[in-house]
Amino acid sequence: MVTPIEITAWHYAGFILAVLFFLALDLGVFHRKAHVVRFREAIAWTAFWISIATVFASIVSVYRGFEEGTEFVTGYLIELSLSMDNVFVIALVFAYFRVPSKFQHRVLFWGIVGALLMRGALIAAGTALIQQFHWMLYVFGAFLVYSGVKMLFWDEDAGIEPEKNPIVRLTRKWFPVSAAFDEQHFTTRVAGKWALTPLAIVLVMVETTDLIFALDSIPAIFAVTQKPFIVFTSNVFAILGLRSLYFVLANAIEYFRFLKYGLSLVLVFIGGKMLLEMADLKIDVVASLYIVAGILLTSIVISISSARKGGPSEEEEDARERAEEAEENESEARKNVLPESESTEPNDKAADS
Repeated sequence: MVTPIEITAWHYAGFILAVLFFLALDLGVFHRKAHVVRFREAIAWTAFWISIATVFASIVSVYRGFEEGTEFVTGYLIELSLSMDNVFVIALVFAYFRVPSKFQHRVLFWGIVGALLMRGALIAAGTALIQQFHWMLYVFGAFLVYSGVKMLFWDEDAGIEPEKNPIVRLTRKWFPVSAAFDEQHFTTRVAGKWALTPLAIVLVMVETTDLIFALDSIPAIFAVTQKPFIVFTSNVFAILGLRSLYFVLANAIEYFRFLKYGLSLVLVFIGGKMLLEMADLKIDVVASLYIVAGILLTSIVISISSARKGGPSEEEEDARERAEEAEENESEARKNVLPESESTEPNDKAADS
C-alpha cells in the first residue's frame, strides 16, 4: 500500500500553474478570435474537462488513498451539478442583454477567472472558520437545508433584474457606460474618454451570479470533506467545465425542468448529513456519492422523459424565444442598447480592458 504523500504549497502551485496553462491555451489559441461555440465543440470541451477531472481523481486515489479520491469525485459531482443551475441563470442574463453568441465565450472566460479568485478566497475563509470553530459545520448544514427548501419555491417567472443588482448599480454610478456593444471589448472610447461597454456590465452580472451560487456550493462540499486541497481542486474543475457546459445546456433547458427539484434534494441531503454529525451519525462518503448521483440522475431522467411526452413549458418557451431573439440581433450588435443606459454611442477605436 502506497503511503499517502503530504500536500504542500508546491502541490497548490503546480495545480494552479496547470490551470493557468489550460486557460491561456483556451483563450490564446482555441478562442483567439470571437466565434459562435457550436454544440459539437461544446460537447468536446465538456468531455475534455470531465476526462481531466477523472484522471486527477485517479491520481489522488493513488497518492492520497481511495477515500480522498472518492471525496474528490463526490465534491466534483456536487459542484458541477449545482453549477448547472447557474448555467440557466447565465442564459437569462445573456438573453436579457441580447449578447451576441460569438461574444458569450469571452464573458464566460473572464467570469470564470474571477470566479476562481472569489471561490479560492471563500474556501480559505470557510476552512479557517471550520478549523477554528467546528460548530460552523452545523451552521453551514442548517443554511444548506434552508437553501434547498427555498429553491423549491423559487419563482422562475421572476427573471433577472439588473437594475436592482447593487454591484451593477455601483458600477454604472462610478463608470460611464456606452450605449452599444463594441465587438468583444469590455471598454471603448466615447467622445475621447474611456467607458465600459454593455459587455462589461454583463460580466459584472455573471460574477455576482456566481458569487451567490458559491454561497450554496462551497458549504455543500464541506459536508463531504474538510481537506482544503480536495475542496479547492474539486471546485476548480467544476468551474473550468462551466463554460462548455453552458453551451451544451443553454439551448436544452426544456430537458432539465425537474433538475431544480433534484438539486434541492441534494442540498437538503447534504445539509442534513452535516447536522446528523451533531448526534455522531455519519454517512459514508461512498454512500453519499451514490445518493447524490442517484438523485441527480433520477431528476434528469424524469425531466427528459417529461419533455419528450409533453413538450417544453411556457417558461421554457419564453427562454427559447429570448435566446432566438438574441441570435437575430447578433448582426446588429452595435444597435443593441443597454437597458436604461443614458450614455452615447462609442465613436473611437476600442481597446480591451
